[in-house]
Amino acid sequence: MLGSLRSIVQQVNTARDLPSALDIIVRRVRDVMQTRVCSVYLRDKHSGNYVLMATEGLNQDAVGKVHMAPGEGLVGNVATREEPINLEHAEAHPAFQYFPATGEERFSAFLGTPIIHHRSVLGVLVVQQAERRRFDEGEEAFLVTLSAQLAGVIAHAEATGALATMGQQRNEAKFSGLAASPGIAIGRAHIVAPPANLATVPFACAMDVDAELALFQQALSAARSEIREVGERLKGELNKEERALFDAYISMLDDSSIAVEVCERIRQKLTASRAWAEVMLEHVRRFEAMSDSYFRDRAADVRDLGARVLMHLRQQEQSQRDYPNNTILIGEELTASVLADVPREKLAGLVSVKGSGNSHVAILARAMGVPAVMGAQDLPWEQVDGVDMIVDGYRGNLHLQPGSELRRHYEAIVAEERELARNLDHLAQLPGETADGHRIRLWVNTGLMADVVRSLERGAEGVGLYRTEVPFLLRDRFPSEEEQREIYREQLEAFAPRPVTMRTLDIGGDKALTYFPIEETNPFLGWRGIRVTLDHPEIFLGQVRAMMKASLGLDNLRIMLPMVTGVSEVEAARKLVDRAYDELLDEGYAIKRPPLGIMIEVPSAVYQARELSKRVDFMSVGSNDLTQYLLAVDRNNSRVASIYHSLHPAVLQALLQVVTACHETSTKVGICGELAGSPGGALLLVAMGYDVLSMNATNLPRVKAALREVNKSDLDRLLQQVLKMESPEQIEEKLQGYLQDLGIGGLMQPQQTETSSDS
Repeated sequence: MLGSLRSIVQQVNTARDLPSALDIIVRRVRDVMQTRVCSVYLRDKHSGNYVLMATEGLNQDAVGKVHMAPGEGLVGNVATREEPINLEHAEAHPAFQYFPATGEERFSAFLGTPIIHHRSVLGVLVVQQAERRRFDEGEEAFLVTLSAQLAGVIAHAEATGALATMGQQRNEAKFSGLAASPGIAIGRAHIVAPPANLATVPFACAMDVDAELALFQQALSAARSEIREVGERLKGELNKEERALFDAYISMLDDSSIAVEVCERIRQKLTASRAWAEVMLEHVRRFEAMSDSYFRDRAADVRDLGARVLMHLRQQEQSQRDYPNNTILIGEELTASVLADVPREKLAGLVSVKGSGNSHVAILARAMGVPAVMGAQDLPWEQVDGVDMIVDGYRGNLHLQPGSELRRHYEAIVAEERELARNLDHLAQLPGETADGHRIRLWVNTGLMADVVRSLERGAEGVGLYRTEVPFLLRDRFPSEEEQREIYREQLEAFAPRPVTMRTLDIGGDKALTYFPIEETNPFLGWRGIRVTLDHPEIFLGQVRAMMKASLGLDNLRIMLPMVTGVSEVEAARKLVDRAYDELLDEGYAIKRPPLGIMIEVPSAVYQARELSKRVDFMSVGSNDLTQYLLAVDRNNSRVASIYHSLHPAVLQALLQVVTACHETSTKVGICGELAGSPGGALLLVAMGYDVLSMNATNLPRVKAALREVNKSDLDRLLQQVLKMESPEQIEEKLQGYLQDLGIGGLMQPQQTETSSDS
């Protein structure tokens, strides 16, 4: 049944709306399983009841009229139990309920499976037979598998339908993701999508149909010319069969039926790129669903041709786009280079369908002070271009087409945030210390020049992490040694005489260079960080030389190595640093040897902290990656993001072990993960004995305000209580209560970011 399973899912994916998708499901499942009935019941979000939404075999008049509460009837029992119910004689079951409108008294055999998405039962898929028989294990397994695969498709179709209704009636719509960067953004959605990906073309209405038709014809013409030119250029290198592919492409572009389909959709007020993408994807899916392998393989050709034409369409469209004020960027997977395209004064917020609160772009958003929501998987993001929206970076909520009451509510929160920031401004010139005089260094994490002014205004005493990969991410090639020197010099001069800790190139994982691709099945456990640069000493030496040159006359540079797993890596890297230093001395540079430190980010480094600390000048914990590796949670995977918690007892024990080992060898130790930027987390880290807390500039005033309200001796007692707790939820609740008792609970986040109606 595997082929049937794949075919049904592909067909459902091609459906234009939820009713079409459900119709495909009930028809195809009934045919494949050869049953008399197939029905789909979906949960109504307002009543919580399960409603018959599509059927093949029951009375069609019952659709939309039969409702069952959770636990009511067989369908309600499937939903409540969250597992299949397989009955030979359904009407004999005590939960059986007869609904005259359906006509189901004729059917005895019953098999129902829950449709579950993100731990929530969306609905129930049911098949029935007239004769008394129990569905066999293979049939039950097929329906369970199909329900699991269709759950995401149905959730997306439901969201898209809600959005379409919202667009027609101008009603509010709410979607949820993961809180990634705190704050509230009120603005207008601007979609960014790969220029040649058919699947990510935003839904958009044509303002000028004639102009879109002309644009489409221009793109077709340009694509024909391009394909002919490439074919001619490669003519001597290709055999007859390979040359035929170019002829096939031209033939498809000349196919009037495809052009007619596209033009018809443009006349229905779709943009040329959206109309083209819809038509070509439908053709791709038809080929993919074919049983003949030759025709299935042709799907790739159709997709490639579609991308070629789309590239020409998008190039012309993008050249006409501009970023308005209060832009909220939305994309399937936002990147650092995308952020760099938007003028900072116009960027209000970020929304990414993929990723989590600890992905690289989320870290950049926090550094820039931009509210962000990641992992908004149910948001039909292709269809929200130009829509007014609110991004709640505290709770991970998105409000589309907000009404006046909701808008006023969030505007009040924004005003409250500004007032709090003004009230904390006076702390900038005060030292970071507890009420009883325990001194702690408060540094910042940076990566962009835009961070500098904000960091200094908020009282940063140094830089605990300068992400040198950001300039690499924003280019289409490796920056030269001189280009790097100029960039690093700006940072070092801006913060001088304060120390600046520059992390050597940390690529791999979720930080990919387009010009230096690293293709791996499991990138976070692969070739990244110090592993890459030790394998490419020419990159490492050039970067270290640029850093040292940039420090000439300032001497505030500290070099830090990422992703260290053992002593041998430190010793190999130190030899290269010594070599670069000696080379520069020979070239006449009067520079001081900078301190060399490492990041503690993996469990092996935690257990070797004592040995490692003897070989370096300082250590700094990268709590984001350390949490990821200790808990075996990919911090970019929104499906498991709820498991990722920096206050997990195991993480706190590891942090305590590192600081203890460092102090035994008199090595200074800091932390530059996101935990340091949380007022509650910062209090625990100070109690543990960390010498430096490094965070994004946005959070620095809040952390300093919290520290100046407490005594170190009280924090020591708080830490001992927390270390006895067994869950991160308990610890988080304890910290929130502690801050509330001190009268500074408002430093955590606004207490109400939801209206009563939302709640």
